[in-house]
Amino acid sequence: MESSRSRLGAVVLILALVLVWLVLDRVGASNPLRDAFAEVLTPAQLALGRLGRPLTRLGERVQHLVSLERDNTSLREELGTLRNQVVLLREAQIENETLRRELSFKSAVPSYRLLSAEVVGHDPSSLLHYVIIDRGAQDGIRRGMPVLDSEGLVGRVSEASANSAMVMLLTDPSSSVAALIQRTRGTGVIQGNLTNELRMRYISPDDPVEPGDVVLTSGLGGNFPKRLVIGHVVRVDRGDVEMFQEAVVAPAVNMRDLEIVLVVLSFVPGDLTESPVTP
Repeated sequence: MESSRSRLGAVVLILALVLVWLVLDRVGASNPLRDAFAEVLTPAQLALGRLGRPLTRLGERVQHLVSLERDNTSLREELGTLRNQVVLLREAQIENETLRRELSFKSAVPSYRLLSAEVVGHDPSSLLHYVIIDRGAQDGIRRGMPVLDSEGLVGRVSEASANSAMVMLLTDPSSSVAALIQRTRGTGVIQGNLTNELRMRYISPDDPVEPGDVVLTSGLGGNFPKRLVIGHVVRVDRGDVEMFQEAVVAPAVNMRDLEIVLVVLSFVPGDLTESPVTP
């Protein structure tokens, strides 16, 4: 009962204070209640303001960090897109350069029918040296056809299916090509081995041969056109009792990097009567 009376008295007191507050504000007189509240609340407001400022700054920093992370994510995506574009542009540039070399080579040998083919497979072992191309019998490719690129002779077709063909490289141990030394016209036979070098055998001891000499196809035997670049001499082996000289020849074509080759669909031995085709 007493607690109810106390609550009622407190309510009546608060209502009385509010009424006095309103009357004093209405008549424009000095309001001691308002001044008292101001004196009590102002320090509290200042304290709360001081406490709130670090929290406000922290919130602003968090928002700034979130914005930076969003910007960084966007920039990373843009950077990835630009890198992909650079790679595609570089690939297009390389492809254009390859096509220009092919066109230049085709212009240098206009009497041959040349078919472009893409290398789609390599020999996974080191025992055989061959590549697989994406053209076959349906494109007119037959076994034995010479295969070139813009740098020189690559090899010959060893097998042909309907839509693909296997090309035996010059470096294969089973490969042999009749060749001549451009400077002296000395002849020999280029044979492959398990390395990427070639050996030119059966060079007459009367035919001078030196490192740097260019080696071309001779056309003897009718298997390859004349005067196609095979490579250049890097070393000469002269035995005291040997009947012939031998030379180590570096191929003009980097067989490991082949991507596009040219298949000679038809040729007549000896119809290249002009200067040799060089890179």
